[in-house]
Amino acid sequence: MTLEGARERRIATGGVELCVAELGDPQAPTVVLVHGYPDSKEIWSEVAVRLAGRFHVVLYDVRGHGRSTAPKPLRGGFTLAKLTDDFLAVLDVVSPDRPVHLVGHDWGSVQSWEFVTVGRTEGRIASFTSISGPSLDHFGHWINARVKRPTPRRVGQLLGQGAKSWYVYLLHTPALPELAWRGPLGKRWPGILERVEKVPGGDYPTASLPSDAAHGAWLYRDNVRARLTRPRADAYAHAPVQLITPQGDAFLSERLYDDLERWVPQLTRRTLPARHWVPRTRPDQVASWIEEFIMSVDRGRPEPKATGRHAARFGGQLVLVTGAGSGIGRATAFAFAEAGARVVAVDRDAEAAARTAELSRLIGAPEAWAETADVSDEQAMEKLAEKVHRAYGVLDVLVNNAGIGLSGSFFATTTDDWRKVLDVNLWGVIHGCRLFGARMSERGQGGHIVNVASAAAYQPSRALSAYSTSKAAVLMLSECLRAELAGQDIGVSAICPGFVNTNITSTARFAGVNEAEERRRQRNSARLYGMRNYPPEKVAAAILDAVSRDKAVVPVTPEARGAHLMSRFLPGALRRIARVEPRL
Repeated sequence: MTLEGARERRIATGGVELCVAELGDPQAPTVVLVHGYPDSKEIWSEVAVRLAGRFHVVLYDVRGHGRSTAPKPLRGGFTLAKLTDDFLAVLDVVSPDRPVHLVGHDWGSVQSWEFVTVGRTEGRIASFTSISGPSLDHFGHWINARVKRPTPRRVGQLLGQGAKSWYVYLLHTPALPELAWRGPLGKRWPGILERVEKVPGGDYPTASLPSDAAHGAWLYRDNVRARLTRPRADAYAHAPVQLITPQGDAFLSERLYDDLERWVPQLTRRTLPARHWVPRTRPDQVASWIEEFIMSVDRGRPEPKATGRHAARFGGQLVLVTGAGSGIGRATAFAFAEAGARVVAVDRDAEAAARTAELSRLIGAPEAWAETADVSDEQAMEKLAEKVHRAYGVLDVLVNNAGIGLSGSFFATTTDDWRKVLDVNLWGVIHGCRLFGARMSERGQGGHIVNVASAAAYQPSRALSAYSTSKAAVLMLSECLRAELAGQDIGVSAICPGFVNTNITSTARFAGVNEAEERRRQRNSARLYGMRNYPPEKVAAAILDAVSRDKAVVPVTPEARGAHLMSRFLPGALRRIARVEPRL
């Protein structure tokens, strides 16, 4: 996607001419997007077109980049004071009477921190979204605090960030960066971004990259050393700030922002499982969070509404949970709702799904919907996927949770029994992965698939041949999918609970017995699981943690973790335990 159709103008300021592009309705709230190093405004093209339907979007090439002219001489021409002059010159033209919503990435964020903390811009900025670029003043104080009061942890943080900042030292060397960028590095950079950062091709990087990078080295030379050694003591933000932190950023440690509340009275934190160049690799999520934040600021209420330790990670993300009418599924839908996700609750019981969606909205989900589907029905799942993608969008997280229980000896288990348990427990997962996972893959912006298996996947039992087979297949499917989708930043987790207090025990089938005996065993199973009383909310917490930390296989209960260890180190003992007939 390009900036084709954007309205362009040139603005003279401080001896340079800035190239400014605008999209959307000029009467709408104005969003100013500031690019970083070694970029030009085109890095924002994917985000800009997503915002242009609701906002007046302004992008400009920083002096010396893209189609903006460079100062003469270069030395001293890129100070934060002059960059602030440029920003105000742009505002005087594109939004002279109303404050703007500011968004910066990389060095665009670094200079935007200056804009949002100096007195002369107060009243001109309504909000600021920072992505992968700290305030040099805050950074300087962060360093000083760790140097003056060193502890092993603080020293480790300094050394860690020092290693990540290797490129800053190189950019301070005379002439070498310019030679590299105008030579081999400039030619290879698009390929490096594609291979390492998974940045798709298109209109970015632009042909001006070699000169942009050569000129941009002066951003570092004119500012970094001076500010880090003498940070301002009054660098307090005078507008609400949203901090978006890519968890896989190769250049910046998350620890840099530990003390940010000291400087930002109104701070919203977001984290994203992505690398540095998220305006290109995660434009949907970035645009969604920018829009959410702006609307919350304009409404005059804090964002996010959600609370809890996962709120920064899942706010605004679209999550679908199957089997959401009760048990682990409902608890998982509630956990994502509490973390601010938009939730699609799917169950074959329409009333139960509607109740889950209703409660999810009360708990904290900005939006929640109920959908009815039998996961074993391929056509029903295809219709569900089409409706979800058309009405709500591409999923960020899929939780294949729906399942049924079946107990009984192998020879007492009929072919119909086998079909039923495999249709729900295995084919239901296959349908979900195939139909929703394919759209994640096509979108190219990552995601996560959670398949709820069971400790029975690796713990054999003479009474669970069909059930254990279905769950073992889910576990192996998850492992294979994880390997296949790793290159697309789509994580896959298999969750393996043990005995959890849900209603699966009261609905489980028992092969080879009459109805009266089956009801008796169901009551006894429910009683035993109730005595164990491991709540589904703990499984839900494990699911959110698995997505946040991209875990592969997650045994949840103590017995599940113990059986998992035994399957690896004491398989013979586990096989002997499997011979014991459970008494119900």
